[in-house]
Amino acid sequence: MKRLQALLRWLFMRLEALFNAAFGDRLDPLYHLGAITFFLFWVVAGSGLYLYAFFETGVADAYASVEALTQRQWFAGGILRSVHRYASDAMVATMLLHLLRHFAFDRFRGFRWFSWATGVALVWGVYVSGINGYMLPWDRLAQYVITASFEWLDWLPGFGGALMRNVIHPASISDRFFSLLAFMHIGVPLVVLLLMFVHVQRVPKARTNPPRPIMLSLAATLLALALLQPVLSQGGPADLARAVGQLKLDWFYLALLPLFDLWPLGRVWMLVVAGTLLLAALPWLPPRLRRGRPGEHRMTLHPSTQPVTVRGGETLLEAGLRQGLALPYECRNGGCGVCMCTVLHGRVEHGPYQQSALPEALRAQGKALMCCATPLSDLDIDVEPATTAERAPPALHEARVARIEPLSEEVLRLILELPGGAAPPFTAGQYINIVLDDGQRRAFSFANPPQVQDHIELHVRRIPGGRFTGHVFTQMKPGDTLRFEGPLGDFTLRDSAAPILFVAGATGFAPIKSIVEDAFARGVTRPMRLYWGVRRRADLYALELAEQWQREHANFSVVPVLSEPEASPPWNGRTGLVHEAMLADFPDLQGHEVYVCGSVKMVEAAVPAFLAQGLGEGFCFTDAFVPSARTTAPPA
Repeated sequence: MKRLQALLRWLFMRLEALFNAAFGDRLDPLYHLGAITFFLFWVVAGSGLYLYAFFETGVADAYASVEALTQRQWFAGGILRSVHRYASDAMVATMLLHLLRHFAFDRFRGFRWFSWATGVALVWGVYVSGINGYMLPWDRLAQYVITASFEWLDWLPGFGGALMRNVIHPASISDRFFSLLAFMHIGVPLVVLLLMFVHVQRVPKARTNPPRPIMLSLAATLLALALLQPVLSQGGPADLARAVGQLKLDWFYLALLPLFDLWPLGRVWMLVVAGTLLLAALPWLPPRLRRGRPGEHRMTLHPSTQPVTVRGGETLLEAGLRQGLALPYECRNGGCGVCMCTVLHGRVEHGPYQQSALPEALRAQGKALMCCATPLSDLDIDVEPATTAERAPPALHEARVARIEPLSEEVLRLILELPGGAAPPFTAGQYINIVLDDGQRRAFSFANPPQVQDHIELHVRRIPGGRFTGHVFTQMKPGDTLRFEGPLGDFTLRDSAAPILFVAGATGFAPIKSIVEDAFARGVTRPMRLYWGVRRRADLYALELAEQWQREHANFSVVPVLSEPEASPPWNGRTGLVHEAMLADFPDLQGHEVYVCGSVKMVEAAVPAFLAQGLGEGFCFTDAFVPSARTTAPPA
């Protein structure tokens, strides 16, 4: 079985690569087999309802009504009869390919057993419905299907030939019998539809509609087939007085019927029952394709700090979607690369995927595709910003200025209160956008930790020529109202055991303050060291607070760095560029996490230097801001 799965995976991966090149990964039909099956069901159901409106259920009228539908209104009934047949065949093909693909990629074990078991039941529901449909036109093919099927069913104990007695001679079949066949052809598909929706209930965000171009292409193909090769009745009306000779079988639905003539009927039953039981039991049979413990793992998706439970064999994407996370994805089969993430901590089994979606160079940098990767340990991951899916617009709030307090000549503390008395929930390190009257925005980080919920603290530095900061310093007063949107951003503390190095420039101290105070409140014991770089001693507007943290918490220390120290009063501390001071203390940054917040110029100079001294790309987190006098863009 393992070799068979490997061969099938190889074939599917080659076919998917070919289709990706031809249609693009968004329209690869092999990525939408389940959704295509749903669409084909609706085509079959819609065309079947029209056909049923003109179908007569009497023995004497069934064949004549089908012929009238086919010949006299070929432009509607004849085309829809052909569409009905070809869509039914296509549904069998896509359904079996869907099943085969999940078998090939070993996606039927563990928690997936429910979807697999209902899928096996669906296979039989579709076959029973389709075979029943071939009985209704009451042509020679219908006669053969009814006779062969009844003879096979009569082999079972309990029937005792009761079914075959209905087809011994023409008088044996009544109108009531045809009414029963028609009732079955409506009732069984309704059961199939119910099973289809049950089937997808445990698949998070399962799609039941393929992309519109695929739907239009399928509809056009079915219509073309109906026009080029219309479906017609075979051999004239049924005649129970004569045995059926040659026929053209529908091998999608009727492939089993020739075995009734070739094998003893008991052997055919053994084949069907054994095959069904084998399919149903596959989720519990060895061998397992994927490695890793069968138990659960914990995954933290930054910027959130709440862990997500990943079940054994579940992909990272499935786990996140199941628990309501807004994750980016498209094909869900390793073909598009939309769901790429960075594995910050932990190990994953990458699973099969297209090389174009995750080149080796990116995989070596710790990238993974969430739709294919399964955890081998507890994980911390970060979703690629460039692939983030569309998000809901940030919430808009109105706040009142409660206090304005000077922290230095160039920095003010702005305290905002909301009408409801509580700030919106946020994660330490995030920011808000102040919305000006003309719609322009100014970004400021939360300086208070999330545990302080009765107000929002912002640190506002005077920007020469700055429109908003100039207003704050010269005109704003308590009682004024401000509009803001947020919280925004993902400059947040990751959950790991690595020592933490903070690098702050000027008011880049504000988000660091929020993060550090939150860490203290949550009992984080990881070593934390803050390098705070400013131009002059007066710019260290909260150094006393940072030194108080250092006295009260053994795992925290602060290193102030001045780039332009004044002669008086003399400065005995560190001087120069703040990131160079940190590199002097830590020539090897392997095993550390670094958080950098400050101007774009500082961040652009610091990060390459950190990476050159051993810091992994997945362990460097930045928040670069640009003064509003130069641009109105929010921080990166």
